[in-house]
Amino acid sequence: MSARACEVLTSVDAVVGYSTYIDLIKPLIRTRKVVQTGMTKEVKRVAAAIDLALGGTSCAVVSSGDPGIYAMAGLVFEMCQSRQITIEALAETDRPDRHKNSLFVEVVPGIPALCAGAALLGAPLTHDFAAISLSDLLTPWQKIEQRLKAAAQADFVIVIYNPKSKRRGGHLEKAQQIIAGHRHPDTPVGIVSRATRVGQRVQITTLAKLHTAEVDMQTTVFIGSSASRRYLDYIVTPRGYSNKYRIDGRPPDD
Repeated sequence: MSARACEVLTSVDAVVGYSTYIDLIKPLIRTRKVVQTGMTKEVKRVAAAIDLALGGTSCAVVSSGDPGIYAMAGLVFEMCQSRQITIEALAETDRPDRHKNSLFVEVVPGIPALCAGAALLGAPLTHDFAAISLSDLLTPWQKIEQRLKAAAQADFVIVIYNPKSKRRGGHLEKAQQIIAGHRHPDTPVGIVSRATRVGQRVQITTLAKLHTAEVDMQTTVFIGSSASRRYLDYIVTPRGYSNKYRIDGRPPDD
């Protein structure tokens, strides 16, 4: 977490979040007011946070990674808009002209799984990449397939979120088949589970063997582009410096 995230969590009056995330940050929570729910209860959580904030209680809505990447920031803004809440630019709650139906909203940036996972794998995202979630709870699978095909055709490194759950056991294999139509079977694939948390696991395999890898909802999958390569226990996607400069340590040619 960033220093700002830690500062917010130790200073707010209330914290709202998914039960698993609340458990992870309990040492930082100093407030007695904690609202936690299970999966698929995101709307309920944000509604509770908005109501608390409108009532004058400072509140932090907790997400994993970065709140703006497959997380809660977007829903907060959507629900504020649907309730016609004015979002203030500054936290001046005691300003005399402040509208009663207004809130100060700060999105505190975090470290998303694609950054934490990439750091553990070496440098797989040094060039262009696309992030795609395989969860079809909110996005139709047909659209997900279209995005996978487009990203594979464009030769992006592809970062896959939510690769598998108990209900979606076959989605990753379907994605593998789509991408395999545009990538070499030996394309390096990095698999990172629980990055920087207890139980962290890092694997490197190939696109052809991806279906044999151990993955779950806390796993992020990195599928290399045609330029990506394995180097020792890392994956590197060159930016292109070797095409323009000499990088072998020898003096440049006259």
